[in-house]
Amino acid sequence: MKPTSAGTARSLMANPAKLTRVLLFIASLNLSMAVPVLAQDQDAGPPMTALPSLNVPAYMGTWYQVAWFPNRFQQQCVSDTRATYRALPADEIEVTNQCRNADGSIETVVGLARPTHDASVRDQQLEPAKLEVSFMPRFLRWLPLWGNYWVIDLAADGRYALVSEPKRQYLWVLSRSPTLSDEDQSAIRSRLQSLGFDLSRWQLHSQTHPPTHSPAPHVAPAPTAPR
Repeated sequence: MKPTSAGTARSLMANPAKLTRVLLFIASLNLSMAVPVLAQDQDAGPPMTALPSLNVPAYMGTWYQVAWFPNRFQQQCVSDTRATYRALPADEIEVTNQCRNADGSIETVVGLARPTHDASVRDQQLEPAKLEVSFMPRFLRWLPLWGNYWVIDLAADGRYALVSEPKRQYLWVLSRSPTLSDEDQSAIRSRLQSLGFDLSRWQLHSQTHPPTHSPAPHVAPAPTAPR
């Protein structure tokens, strides 16, 4: 059973650390909205663009964060960060993120992704590959505090994906396996450099408990018409 809005609010109030991280995330979004000129001055490359299209069912399933630009709202995650995406009706996507904290505990948070205002899903293709994501409680998702999630590159066979946003402040390198080959890592770094990313912020992310099998995409069944 999914938590209600009231239940989510009580859970946040009972967990000051998680509430603090939510507030930090809100603050980071507010800051990025408040200083667009400064962010544009920091961009070293051409305007950021997302992939023209993304096969939504193929993108579902579990992805491992194997490299990233560290950020404040994930600072508690020391290893084993992964995201699992599940298709929902109305072109929405359930996002389940989990990571391992310094004390060894596993933290899980569930959010929602949807196409941005200038993107749409047609024949299971997201065009362009732009989503916005919120981990706010349901009763606060009406606020304009959704983070950009743009897929800017994808391996030909879908084994890794690069996710960022228009200002290059955030970066996640996601992989279908818990590690990247040296060849893939070199190719990804070269690609990011050509896109104007500051690779001095690049940091590998450890996956200490790899699964015994590769995660498969999970697509929710289409809703049936009422009878």
